[in-house]
Amino acid sequence: MHRKKFVGILAVTTLLTGCFPPKDIVDPSVPIGIATPSGLQTHLGMIELFDGTTDRKTAQKMYDHLDLQRATSVYLNNLPLASMGAMRTGILEFGKANSTALIFEDFLNSQSLWLTPNATSVYFTTWLELTPNEAMVIESPTNILGFIDDHFFKYVTDLGNLGPDKGQGGKYLVLPPDYKGEIPQGYYVIQAKTYGNWVMGRGFAVDGDPKPAVKSIKESFRVYPLNKGPIPMNFINTSDTAHNTIHRSDSAIFDEINAVIQAEPLESFSTELLGQLAAIGIKKGKEFAPDLRMQGILKEAANIGAATIRSLVAYPRDPKFYIYYPDSSVWINTFADGYQFKDGNARDLDSRSIFHFYATGITPAMSLRFIGKGSQYAYAYTDADGKIFDGSKTYKINLPPNVPAKDNWSFTVYDSQTRAMLKTSQPFATVSSDDDDIKQNADGSYDIYFAPTPPKGLENNWIQTVPGKSWNTLFRLYGPLEPWFNKSWRLSDPVLVK
Repeated sequence: MHRKKFVGILAVTTLLTGCFPPKDIVDPSVPIGIATPSGLQTHLGMIELFDGTTDRKTAQKMYDHLDLQRATSVYLNNLPLASMGAMRTGILEFGKANSTALIFEDFLNSQSLWLTPNATSVYFTTWLELTPNEAMVIESPTNILGFIDDHFFKYVTDLGNLGPDKGQGGKYLVLPPDYKGEIPQGYYVIQAKTYGNWVMGRGFAVDGDPKPAVKSIKESFRVYPLNKGPIPMNFINTSDTAHNTIHRSDSAIFDEINAVIQAEPLESFSTELLGQLAAIGIKKGKEFAPDLRMQGILKEAANIGAATIRSLVAYPRDPKFYIYYPDSSVWINTFADGYQFKDGNARDLDSRSIFHFYATGITPAMSLRFIGKGSQYAYAYTDADGKIFDGSKTYKINLPPNVPAKDNWSFTVYDSQTRAMLKTSQPFATVSSDDDDIKQNADGSYDIYFAPTPPKGLENNWIQTVPGKSWNTLFRLYGPLEPWFNKSWRLSDPVLVK
């Protein structure tokens, strides 16, 4: 219809009725798909518009929904920041950055809240806090698997066996952002992008004995400013101590994210990330003080975010997560797209969120194919029938003969709420190839049991569970061998023992 003729019809309608035309009248000359209908049926209910425009009440409803969407996205996409913020807080409770090192001299047990740790390595860690134009030296012990991750939980470098020192020990020079000083010879030079950095290492027990690794670490691990030279480290034995390094799942997670944003230079952030955070009130250099309306939205976003990530971690949607055994949905890869979480040129947002909710530590050593070196992992939340593990029931996993691990293998059971070791009468919720009394079957395979009480005669092949609680398990191989990667060796799906 010609525009002048259509306008004339509207004018006549208005004169005759004394009001605007009915809201369902749409200019038929508008191409299909451009105009928005006056009634939209959505999961929010019916959204009413008048000829393409909302009233103020509807606009406010849309603003609330937009803020909820943005807050939920911030929750899921910034789990790495929240997790590293909680790690920093947990470490610094024991002493100052740079000079305090936590070491689990008698291994890490269920008293300590860490994301999916093992009970067979000698963990040691410190928080590295850089300052402008001051380089820091890290002296790495021999024969460790170690790494540095930055405040955004991004990989910086490896230390030890898979680092440039190749396990022989060495001095690393870590430069802060925008470092302008001299760089002397004799160091492995590392450029950091954030001032805060997490330094983590794992020493190896010798025939189950942690003492040799503890001795080596305490004698050689040092952190100090380049211009001051070596200073003593304050080592604290944190075995069997109750402390927490796990991020929040409720709306306080936004405070943890904000703390990281405030701690780092503006240049460390992309404008896109800063825009997402600013949309919900997190702004660099400004107090994060949501009003009552926004507090309610953040609370709901956290609830939705928590339910979403807990769904993703137990039942990943993309089949590529099931890379171990394509005909089974049980064993899930913790690094579906590698340590950078990239699907081609795109960031795999689900993969990144899953990893940082469930685990900790970003390094190629945990994801790339290193035959006889590094580590590999697979976790399970369900049995062979796809049902969530029930702590009141008995399950069995069979490991065929010749487990492809040069160093050792283990199962560890975790509380599905905390993703830390499940607290039971067993201090270490694990069964390992390093255990002296673990029993093999006649064919050389192993049967591992998960139950409230042990099968008779197989107490050393058993990990205790708790009636009324769910749990999950992580299978580890240190020094994985070719049969793990080509899948010629395969661990069984967990089966319910009736």
